[in-house]
Amino acid sequence: RLKSELKMSDSVRFFKLLLVVYLLLDKRVEKWPLMDSPLPTLAISSSYLLFLWLGPKFMRNREPFQLRKTLIVYNFSMVIFNFFIFKELFLAARAANYSYLCQPVDYSDDPNEVRMAAALWWYFVSKGVEYLDTVFFILRKKFNHVSFLHVYHHCTMFTLWWIGIKWVAGGQSFFGAHMNAAIHVLMYLYYGLAACGPKIQKYLWWKKYLTIIQMIQFHVTIGHTALSLYTDCPFPKWMHWCLIGYALTFIVLFGNFYYQTYRRQPRREGPSKPGKAVSNGAPNGMLAASNGVVGKMAEKPAAAENGRRKRKGRAKRD
Repeated sequence: RLKSELKMSDSVRFFKLLLVVYLLLDKRVEKWPLMDSPLPTLAISSSYLLFLWLGPKFMRNREPFQLRKTLIVYNFSMVIFNFFIFKELFLAARAANYSYLCQPVDYSDDPNEVRMAAALWWYFVSKGVEYLDTVFFILRKKFNHVSFLHVYHHCTMFTLWWIGIKWVAGGQSFFGAHMNAAIHVLMYLYYGLAACGPKIQKYLWWKKYLTIIQMIQFHVTIGHTALSLYTDCPFPKWMHWCLIGYALTFIVLFGNFYYQTYRRQPRREGPSKPGKAVSNGAPNGMLAASNGVVGKMAEKPAAAENGRRKRKGRAKRD
């Protein structure tokens, strides 16, 4: 009897928790595209993972697509898109007198708050558009760029931000999105310039610093979130703790990528190949996953050099 009462008590607590979670849903966004149900977002992410499996099989015996013009248009379009998101978040936060230290969510229909929610929704959409980075990798047969870091970043950002928009489309949520959108402006600008060809490569010395900025971003996120917890900011605590844990995974993965790309490889390969770590180190969202354009530029000179060696060898034999 006691066990049955305990089970019933646990069930009551569970349903109360579900009721509280339901009541905390942001009613403003429920009719917006993709927000009525998590199923469309999960279907898109599942299709992405399915393409990761089927795409290489499809391309195995086919020539890689070049897609140079497509990459130029795509990357510069993403520059504009992320700048739009950054601008909307900045202007909405300023109009609503947001605090960068502690900002609760305002679920009202105030125009500035609705504008903030809309800007965050566009940020969520941009993470779905970024799935194309991986598609371009596979179509160009840059399979080595599709690392765990690349896939983890893309798949989790799009999927988890659905939760963010559904429950906290405003308040503290704007801080990380605001910072990340600014970094993505620089990042896709780099990719767009790299797609323009080898003549631009000498001006792209700052790739390494984009990775450093990415890592600084995650440290700032943890510090900002920890401060909010310390000051008891009226923002969902569970989301704060999840954000800290999520940022820590990126610090570990990005730190490993930075070490493998900019520290370990030059020592192992010797001073004669410093460009390889830089050109092939591009993951996106992270420089380790650029759209493959930098790798292409690095490969062409190497191919030309190999060709000259072969021709010299034939001449000697003849």
